[in-house]
Amino acid sequence: MRIFASDRVAARSKFWYYAASLKKLKKSVGEIVSLTEVLEKKPTRIKNFGIWLRYDSRSGTHNMYREYRDLTVAGAVTNCYRDMAARHRARSTSIQIMRVQEVSSSKCRRAHVKQFHDSKMKFPLPHRIVKSQYKSLIVAKRPSTFF
Repeated sequence: MRIFASDRVAARSKFWYYAASLKKLKKSVGEIVSLTEVLEKKPTRIKNFGIWLRYDSRSGTHNMYREYRDLTVAGAVTNCYRDMAARHRARSTSIQIMRVQEVSSSKCRRAHVKQFHDSKMKFPLPHRIVKSQYKSLIVAKRPSTFF
């Protein structure tokens, strides 16, 4: 079972929460054998992640699929928690992440992820300030920041 938590104590607590809800298993009759952090195989390559989740809102329980573009699974899940808190006011305790999977570029559904799949993408650099150690800080005219 993959559990996303901020630390080991929170991970153990979430495990027992899910174990009690999925199977008839209590903390008094069970034992956690190992607790390991799963590291990313290629943390320098950007990937698309699909996250299937369930969350409790003020009106009921909702299922949702979301896509994020990040370097690691943990980063994508963190973005998901923050995004859900911002857009839906969902607390982290009310969000249950069911599945996280790397999604290929051709199978991405969301437009905000697809827009970064262009290989010839360029980003403008507006309002650049040239800082030089040889120039004086006090000059008679304003700096030109648009090149």
